[in-house]
This record gives sequence, structure tokens and C-alpha cells, in this order.
Amino acid sequence: MIVPVEAAGALDRAAAALSAGEAIVVPTDTVYGIAVDAFLPGATGRVFAAKQRPHSVDLPVLVAEPDDVWRLVADVPPAAAALIERWWPGPLTIVLRRRPRLDLDLGDRVDTVGVRCPASDVVRALARAVGPLATTSANRHGEPTPPTAAGVALALPGVSIVLDGGVCDGAPSTVVDVTTGDVVVLREGAADLTGGGR
Repeated sequence: MIVPVEAAGALDRAAAALSAGEAIVVPTDTVYGIAVDAFLPGATGRVFAAKQRPHSVDLPVLVAEPDDVWRLVADVPPAAAALIERWWPGPLTIVLRRRPRLDLDLGDRVDTVGVRCPASDVVRALARAVGPLATTSANRHGEPTPPTAAGVALALPGVSIVLDGGVCDGAPSTVVDVTTGDVVVLREGAADLTGGGR
């Protein structure tokens, strides 16, 4: 079901679906993403199934506020703290050491987690209401992400709600690994870490 984000009660319906373990599609500051409640057992399995994504490709997590990173990680090295200060909210995913005994099924890796605070009022509102969201691009694995809600609904027919936020055709987030204390770029994207500004 496609629901305009500005429709009355749209975010409440989306939050209720997430709390029920359903996968929904949200417009982010980069591309459309498929999202579930990261902490709800079994929910992430719906993302892997809908995308036909192998479990070896881990899911990142989106948070409402930069400080919410501490719900997920054991430590934020100085290099990561500097990136958070500069880029969050924004299009930068940071891979960090996961908190010990944090029981999240995000993929095969159990010692790290990719975290991002997006510059998306919709996603941040849902994360405030539900908690951190396991979210990745709303496409079949290995295929382009449709830029419209209608295109996403066709690509992922098993998703319960598609929040229509208009055209989302930005570059995906840049992904960096800071688990060693150094910044290692895993994927080039919307955050230009070599530039002088955002």
C-alpha cells in the first residue's frame, strides 16, 4: 500500500507496522529504504527475504539522534566522533564495534554494526517512535533502487506500507569502517570525505 508521507496518520500507521514486525519502505535523504524494527526478533528476516539479499551482506541501522549510536556500539573512537560531529545527520554510515551481547540479527557479522543518523525527518521520527531501524536500499539485491514509491512497490511487492516522499534519487550513503581507529572507506557515496564541506 502506497501512503503519502503527508497524509493524516501516515507516520502513526508506519510506526504501528514496524512495531508489529512488518517491513515498510521509507524515503530517506539518499534513496528509498526498506526498514524494520532492528530490535524485534525475526523482523530483519523480512528484509533479507524481500530483497533476496544474502545473509552475508549485513544490514545497517538508522538512528534518530547522533547520541543513539551508544545503544548499539561499544566505543566511538576519536576518528568516528569527528565524523559524527561533521556528518550526522547526513549520508555517512559508520561501521563500529558492536556492544557486547547486543542480540541483533543484522547478518553474519556479530561483532560490528554500521550506523547512520540520516538527514530525514521521516526516518528520524519513526526511529524516535520505534527505536533504531535496520534499513537498507529498497530494491532487489544487486538491482538499482527505484526512485519512486510506485517503482519500489513493484520491486518489493511483499512490503506492507510504502511511504511516498516523492522522487528519491540521491547517491547512497558513504560507508566507512572505523573499527581499527582509522577511517577506511568501504563505499564511496553521498558524503565526500575528501572535500572541505558537506
